[in-house]
Amino acid sequence: MPNALDNMDKFVKIRRILILILALNWLVALSKVVYGLLTKCASMTADGVHSFGDGMSNIIGLVGIWAASKPIDDDHPYGHKKFETFATLGIAVILFLAAIEIFREAILRVSRPVVPDVTSLSFIIILATMTVNIFVMRYEHRRGQDLSSDILICDSLHTKSDILASMAVLVTLVSIKAGFAFLDTIVASVIALLIAKSGIDILKKSSNVLCDANVLAKSKIANIVNGIPGVKSVHKIRTRGRSDDIHADLHVIIDADMHVDDAHKLSHKIESILKEKIPGMTDVIVHLEPSK
Repeated sequence: MPNALDNMDKFVKIRRILILILALNWLVALSKVVYGLLTKCASMTADGVHSFGDGMSNIIGLVGIWAASKPIDDDHPYGHKKFETFATLGIAVILFLAAIEIFREAILRVSRPVVPDVTSLSFIIILATMTVNIFVMRYEHRRGQDLSSDILICDSLHTKSDILASMAVLVTLVSIKAGFAFLDTIVASVIALLIAKSGIDILKKSSNVLCDANVLAKSKIANIVNGIPGVKSVHKIRTRGRSDDIHADLHVIIDADMHVDDAHKLSHKIESILKEKIPGMTDVIVHLEPSK
C-alpha cells in the first residue's frame, strides 16, 4: 500500500506534467486563434478555442491535484483522491461550453458567409500545432497510465479531440483552396460535435468512479480468494474507487468449526494476499460466514 510520501511524490509529478502541457496548449491555442481571426477562417478559430479549452482543463487539473494530495483526516477517512476524479467533470463542462460556442458561430456563418484567406502559412500553422498536440497526447496518456491519474488520462482524451479537430481543419483548408469555402462552416460544426463527444466520454468514465461502479471483475477476486486454504467459497463481492485506490468487501464461507483465532488470521491473510496480488488495492473488508 503506498504511503503518504509516495502519494505526495506522485502528485508532484502530475503537477509538473500539467504545467508543461498547459504552456504547450496555450502556445498552440494562441497561434490558431490569432491566425484564424486574421484570415476569417471559422474552423481554424474554432480549433483554437478548443485548444484554449485544453489549457483551462490543465488549470482545473492543477486544482484537482492540489485537493487530492491532502492526507487522510477525520472528515475524510478514505482520503481525498476522488477530488482528482471530480475535477475531470470540470474538463467535461469546458468541452460542452466550447462545443456550444463553436456551433453557434457556425450557424451565424450560414446567414453571413465569409470566404477565408488561406495561404501556405495556414498549412504550416495547422501542421505544426498538430505535431505538438500528438506529442502532448501520447506523453500525457502514457504518464497518466504510469501514475494512475484520472486527470492526465482524461486530459489526453481532450487533446485527442483537438488532434481530430485539427485534421478536420486541414481538410477544410484544402477544400477552401479548391473553391469550396462553404465547407469551413460544416467542418466547424463537425468539430463542435467531436468536442461534445469527448465531454460525454469523460462524464462516463468519471461517473463510474464517483457513483461507485465496480472497479474489478468479481471473478478476479474470487479466483484469488478461492485458492486460499481454509476458504470454502466467496460471494457478495463488491469493489469501488479508482484504479489506484480500490476498496473491496466480500463474504467468505469457512468451516463452521473453525476457531475464532484461526478465522481472524484467515481474514487478515485474505486481505494481505489481495493487496499483494492486485495493484491499487488499498482497503479490504472480509465478512466471515460459517458453512451450513
